[in-house]
Amino acid sequence: MTTYGTIPTSTGPSSSSPLDYISRAKERGRTALATRRPWRELADVHAFGLPHGLGDAYTRIRTNSAYFAMNYAIIVLLLVFLSLLWHPISLIVFLVCLAVWLFLYFLRDEPLVVLGRTISDKTVLIVLSIATLVLLLLTKATSNVLISLLIGLVLVLIHAALRRTDDLVLEEEAEGPGRWYAAVS
Repeated sequence: MTTYGTIPTSTGPSSSSPLDYISRAKERGRTALATRRPWRELADVHAFGLPHGLGDAYTRIRTNSAYFAMNYAIIVLLLVFLSLLWHPISLIVFLVCLAVWLFLYFLRDEPLVVLGRTISDKTVLIVLSIATLVLLLLTKATSNVLISLLIGLVLVLIHAALRRTDDLVLEEEAEGPGRWYAAVS
C-alpha cells in the first residue's frame, strides 16, 4: 500500500520531532503559568489582617496555598536559585535536575516505560526527589538549600496566614486529576 501524497497523522513517540517536544513543553509551561495569580492580588495590602485564632489561620493557610500555589512555588524556587548563585557547581546540578524533572515528570504525555515495564508517576516522583536531594547534598550546598527552603516556607506560611480569603474566587474547588491540594471553603 502506498502512502505517497498523504499527510501523516500519527503523533506517537516514533514520529515526534524535537520541535514537537519543545512546542508541547512551551504549551504546558503556559498552561502551568496560567494558574499563577496576578502579583498585585498576592501583594494587595488591603487584604491583610490578623487571623482571629488558630482555626482561622489554618483555614487561611489552606485556602491561600490552594489559590496562590503557583505563585508560592515560584517564590520558593527563586529563593533556592538565588541561594545557589554563590555555589556554581550546585547551581549547575540544580539546573540539570530541573531539566530532568521537566523531561521525566512534568512534560511527559505518555507513561514512562523502562525495560518493558510501565513506571508509575509516584515512583518517578520518589526517585527524582531522592536523586535531586542526594546530588545537591554531594555538592556541599546543603545548608544553602535547606535554609532557602526554610525561609521560603516561612514566608509562604506568614503570607498565607495573614492574607484574608473573603475576596478570593475559588473556581478550582473541585479537585481535578493530579491535584495535590484542595481549598477549604
